[in-house]
Amino acid sequence: MKLSEKQRLFTKLISELIEWAYENGFELTFGDAYRDARVFGQVGEQKGYGRASSNHKQRLAVDFNLFIDGVWQPSTEAHRPLGEHWESMHYFCAWGGRKNDGNHYSFSHDGRW
Repeated sequence: MKLSEKQRLFTKLISELIEWAYENGFELTFGDAYRDARVFGQVGEQKGYGRASSNHKQRLAVDFNLFIDGVWQPSTEAHRPLGEHWESMHYFCAWGGRKNDGNHYSFSHDGRW
């Protein structure tokens, strides 16, 4: 699958995850989504915070701020229902909670998630 095809599918599935979240009593705001190469470096280049090969740079990852009853939930455990649902949506879907980055939702690409 071409990168542009993955990006489009990722965007569609993220929108479905957002709908699912609200239907199940969760509220979200965006944290990091796209990380611009001018600020964070090209893929493979470490500049600023984050990883050199972050899928945020490929438009294949988003970090969500999670709220329940209006209260911010920073823990990985609070994200578990969303993360597990995300993982069930497509075989490319990867949840950062498996590596203690609970607010990270991404698509696998070139061995990265």
